Amino acid sequence: MLKELAQDLVDLIFDWGYLGIFLLMTVESSFIPFPSEIVLIPAGYLASKGDMNIGMIMFSALGGSMAGAYINYYLALLLGRKILRKYGKYFFINENAIGKMDSYFEKHGHISTFIGRLLPGIRQLISIPAGLARMNLAVFSIYTALGAGIWAFILVMLGYAIGENQELIDAYLKQITIIVIIVLVLLGSWYAFIQKSKKVEE
Repeated sequence: MLKELAQDLVDLIFDWGYLGIFLLMTVESSFIPFPSEIVLIPAGYLASKGDMNIGMIMFSALGGSMAGAYINYYLALLLGRKILRKYGKYFFINENAIGKMDSYFEKHGHISTFIGRLLPGIRQLISIPAGLARMNLAVFSIYTALGAGIWAFILVMLGYAIGENQELIDAYLKQITIIVIIVLVLLGSWYAFIQKSKKVEE
């Protein structure tokens, strides 16, 4: 039922064209869980038929992803610390923990944001700790756009190449997700090795 409801919503929004893609990706990238694949894969399919333009799809998708990410970032930036200071003690979060989070994001916020934007279940949430830690907005924007752009491109191209074959889409999407996770694990390991090497040199 949830899948049918989501599909009805997509059909309705696609009547709005690129604005619909922008709005759905804003929702997907904010704190409301909404799978980007049910937006961008059909958009890629429409592009393969000549009904939509890939460049405009990507522009709309990336714009929506950034808008949603900024919503989370600024909500966390403006309200997050007040909430943590008031209720954090109930979750064993104190000023020391907040200080460690600030220090971590100052040093490793770029790689954490990039990797987070490509991980299922985390991509919508990574903006929250970035906002809490007051991560540099320019750095946050660059790495959010990079991660969101890569994921959007993968989904659009999947829809463009495979079309409406749901079984193939499910199979390929699962394989692609596994490959992306493996690549990110390797990237994270390489980054950790570089950081460890720097500490040894110091």
